[in-house]
Amino acid sequence: MLVFLTLGIGLELLHGFKVGWYLDVANDTRRLMWTLGHAHGTLLSILHLVFSSAAGGGRRPVAWLRRASQCLFGATVLLPGGFLLGGVFVYDGDPGLGVLLVPAGALLLWVAVWLTARGVSALPADEGGD
Repeated sequence: MLVFLTLGIGLELLHGFKVGWYLDVANDTRRLMWTLGHAHGTLLSILHLVFSSAAGGGRRPVAWLRRASQCLFGATVLLPGGFLLGGVFVYDGDPGLGVLLVPAGALLLWVAVWLTARGVSALPADEGGD
């Protein structure tokens, strides 16, 4: 979370100091991609905390928990990373090829949420599945 919050502060500094490389109309795509990368990274970091809470702090060694955790980690790297890389090289208003990582990250996020919902709902009521 600290990495993505620091990125947000950096983006605010670019905005506050009116850096043309970031704010000029020609750089709209870059600004959008980096804003999306920062926002998705921060929100996914918060989701890690929620996941950890729902998972009981790792006290339950079940297979779905490990797979969901791996998928969530992959999504946290690929989803914001794709947006951030897509903003590094912009071609005539289109994001760079890094943006191709976004759908893979989104799919991993979907799988992580699905595995978690399925796994938590299968737990007995006294273990948090109520």
